[in-house]
Amino acid sequence: MSPDPLFVAGALVVDDDGRIFFQRRSPARKLFPNTWDIVGGHLEPGETVDEALRREVLEETGWQVSVVLAPVGEYTYTGDDGLDRHESDFLVRVDGDLSRPRLEVGKHTEFRWLGPGDLAVLDESREINDGMIRRIAEDGFAVLHNLGM
Repeated sequence: MSPDPLFVAGALVVDDDGRIFFQRRSPARKLFPNTWDIVGGHLEPGETVDEALRREVLEETGWQVSVVLAPVGEYTYTGDDGLDRHESDFLVRVDGDLSRPRLEVGKHTEFRWLGPGDLAVLDESREINDGMIRRIAEDGFAVLHNLGM
């Protein structure tokens, strides 16, 4: 096991109604299979967090990040693969057809836009990810509220 954590960039994509975008990871995924997740992934060698954030949004949805609204939080966790990760998450707005994301084939199977009252669906995978995605969503909505959105 590497002593240094893997770095992850995460995007909480926000729509005009103040909802956040979530996608379900495919059952074939090694890490957190069949769970709801935000957009994001590991930084590639030499890549900044901002570069990774923009690349992951494009790869996972087909959308382009138009503005990074605010940081949401920093999260550290150990995946079920035994590797430590440090995740930096941000609220973002995107350009593109928000009703038709281009989900990565084989990686994600469905998507939902959730408001602050819709987060119970994220509890489906509480045992798998220790409720982390729900906590990230709650943090995201708190930041969104503080921004007056």
